[in-house]
Amino acid sequence: MSEYKISIHDMPMDERPRERLLKYGPEALSNAELLAIVLRTGSQKENVVNMCSRIFSEYNIKQLSQANIANLTKIHGIGTAKAAQIAAIFELARKLEGFSDDPKRKIRSPADVYSILYPGMREHKRERLVALLLDTKNQIIREELISIGSLNANIVHPREVFKAALMESCASVILSHNHPSGDPTPSREDIAVTEKLVEGGKLLGIDVLDHVVIGDGRYVSLKDEGYVR
Repeated sequence: MSEYKISIHDMPMDERPRERLLKYGPEALSNAELLAIVLRTGSQKENVVNMCSRIFSEYNIKQLSQANIANLTKIHGIGTAKAAQIAAIFELARKLEGFSDDPKRKIRSPADVYSILYPGMREHKRERLVALLLDTKNQIIREELISIGSLNANIVHPREVFKAALMESCASVILSHNHPSGDPTPSREDIAVTEKLVEGGKLLGIDVLDHVVIGDGRYVSLKDEGYVR
């Protein structure tokens, strides 16, 4: 027996996601309806609303935001084009979360470091060490990715950290890295790397003001813990 799928065009006008958004606003729509507007079309076996409802029955919004292109294309009905659309909307959301109208954001506290870097760090499955290069007013000149992978004092060399700092003639740097486990408690290696880089900065005349370890919704400042002097 043949099976019939209900096309989105067969749905009553007031039940279609785009029309509901235009009438009631985006806040009135479910996650599945919002995603359906982005993806626009479903598959041969299901319309886009049913497909998106199925996706959100299998993944929550955080899991979906963390999925890479390869994993997204494993979802039934999602090819590379739709996977790219999903990845793009979540990346836009991350960029919005860390956006500021101030072209040179000033760092006043570890909380500022956390608010700037957390949106881009929280979903990485590997540790990423970054340096915020600062001018004499503690304004960010730029963000520099130093290394990817577990921190190790034998691998993270001061020259990699301070090369960009010297090129930018910055006054100081703030280090930060994420803990994919979600627990920001500094490890012995974190402390050893920090002490090594603080000493390296003193030799070059570039102050290491802090090292902020970012976890899931929280952070630890090694300066506050007494490891940066």
